[in-house]
Amino acid sequence: MSHTPVNHPARPIYRAIGGLVGLYFVVFGVLGIIVSAGNDVLAQDDTKVLGQGTNLGFSLLSVVLGAMILLGVVIGRNLDVAINQWLAYALIALGLAELALLQTSANIFNFSIMTDIVVLVLALVLLMAGMYGKVGTDQEHEEWQKARLVL
Repeated sequence: MSHTPVNHPARPIYRAIGGLVGLYFVVFGVLGIIVSAGNDVLAQDDTKVLGQGTNLGFSLLSVVLGAMILLGVVIGRNLDVAINQWLAYALIALGLAELALLQTSANIFNFSIMTDIVVLVLALVLLMAGMYGKVGTDQEHEEWQKARLVL
């Protein structure tokens, strides 16, 4: 896409921010697994980790998402950009769906309003990291600069 920055000067910082988001999901997930051990996978109870509602299912999902983000950050080569963008869109969809189902029995991941806020904010941060972390050739950078000046 011509409007996505290529070789942004702050891309190492955005890559690190993406890594921190992944690390947060892993830590949250591991703590959630420890706290919700012995409960049903999709239990709807008062289990909280770091002030957020969770259950074993969401904790496991958090570990998997965090590991995918960290793997993308380690590999680089624009794989992190793709992973960050796609997972950000998926997390936004999950956050909005859980927000709609928050007070119903369909709240399968035991979200609280705080969990929803954190997931949506982290999704936007991850999307930002994905948008500004793209690496390319000098020619792609020049094309992006030219397209940016036209807009």
